[in-house]
Amino acid sequence: MPGEQTPGVAEAGERVVTFRLADPEGRLAGVRLVQDVRVPGDRLGFRRRGDQWELAIDRPPVQRMEYLLELRHPGGGTETVLDPGNPRLVAGAFGPKSVLEFPGYAPPGWLAGPAGPGDVTEAGVPARALDAVVAVRVWSPAGTRPGERLPLLVVHDGPEYDTLASLTRYLSAGITGHWLPRLRAALLSPGPRDRWYSASARYTRALGTAVLPAITGQFATSVRVGMGASLGALAMLHAHRRYPDALDALFLQSGSFFWPPFDSAERSFPYYRRVTGFVAGVHEGGPPARPVPAVLTCGVIEENIENNRMMAKTLRAGGYPVTLHEVPDMHNYTAWRDAFDPALTRLLGLVSR
Repeated sequence: MPGEQTPGVAEAGERVVTFRLADPEGRLAGVRLVQDVRVPGDRLGFRRRGDQWELAIDRPPVQRMEYLLELRHPGGGTETVLDPGNPRLVAGAFGPKSVLEFPGYAPPGWLAGPAGPGDVTEAGVPARALDAVVAVRVWSPAGTRPGERLPLLVVHDGPEYDTLASLTRYLSAGITGHWLPRLRAALLSPGPRDRWYSASARYTRALGTAVLPAITGQFATSVRVGMGASLGALAMLHAHRRYPDALDALFLQSGSFFWPPFDSAERSFPYYRRVTGFVAGVHEGGPPARPVPAVLTCGVIEENIENNRMMAKTLRAGGYPVTLHEVPDMHNYTAWRDAFDPALTRLLGLVSR
């Protein structure tokens, strides 16, 4: 019948998003939406309607929405679960989530396009500065000789970028379709990520004096593009500022450029002062750096948007050719994947000429 509701099914409309959870036996004491699209907390509780729980919210200004459901049981316990009425899931850094795609959203065309094979070389680079070994996976177009001089994309959280954002498939599709230059990608494993990627002088020294020289010593390289997301973006900017000649361009996604006026909620992060100290130094104009082309992407309503806008402004004032792409999504690998083309495509084309 027209207008009839389907029990337990979420709906993504043009203006309103409706969530439903079937509970005909009344086993739940409450349901709450777990989300990061900045819906006010007092609007996240479901209401009981007949045999189901229901919540309607205004559509947030994004093209897709990842979420979970918090279930409250009569005895007082809670659990956070995927939406059982929504079969669409997305993998993420902290596990899978349910996802709604709003009218007009489409995944990148290159996901379904032709893509040639690639060759992978695994290595571990000893780094005395860290007293550790940094795991590196170098991807190359199939049949490429190590002595063939190609651009190199250096990627923090590289294996995660590949698994969760299909990075090497993007590279393969672009090379196969001739809309990307032939290039290699060095996928760096994060190790103890929070410690290494939080403007750590030790990690940056290891990257600049051990890891990059080891890669470029084995694979002939022309230009080097540093890439990272969140703390990985911060760490790549930190590496560029400490070793200005090591990288020829930057691709930074949702960078965690913490700045106290915008990011006081991050004070519990154990390396908050180290991060804010480095970021303050960038904004204050030191130390001197070699300006390189930089592309930033960030979700238009994610928490990092203001510090990314400020960082783009600061870099531009320092002579960097900077572009900031504000994307209709949040802080997740699918958002970062969807921004590869055209943002990364144009940067790679520019520096590889």
